[in-house]
Amino acid sequence: MKGKLELRGMKFHAFHGCLDFEREKGGEYLVDFEAELEVDKAALSDSLEDTIDYSAIYSLISKEMEQPSNLIENLAVRIFRSLEAAFPSLEHFSISLSKLKPPVGGELDRAVIHLSK
Repeated sequence: MKGKLELRGMKFHAFHGCLDFEREKGGEYLVDFEAELEVDKAALSDSLEDTIDYSAIYSLISKEMEQPSNLIENLAVRIFRSLEAAFPSLEHFSISLSKLKPPVGGELDRAVIHLSK
């Protein structure tokens, strides 16, 4: 049986951006993760070894968030590639990376990039 695992609203204070003040003061970012996976084995065993550990996903994303990038595109691709390498069994997954209140000279809630496999 196929299922969908979603980790929504992982929030980070990080130091990404092209402007000096973004690198000095940082800003708020949200990351969402979604993956299709087989759930039969985990459902029957009720064992963490038979599924994907949420904390491992969070830890990997957190590690990438600590490395500054000028662009959210660069950061999102680094996160995506790290997830691909760490979880080769995931055939279909996606991430969304949101930069909250980006400095655009006006009111903007967030800038978002979506990547999927």
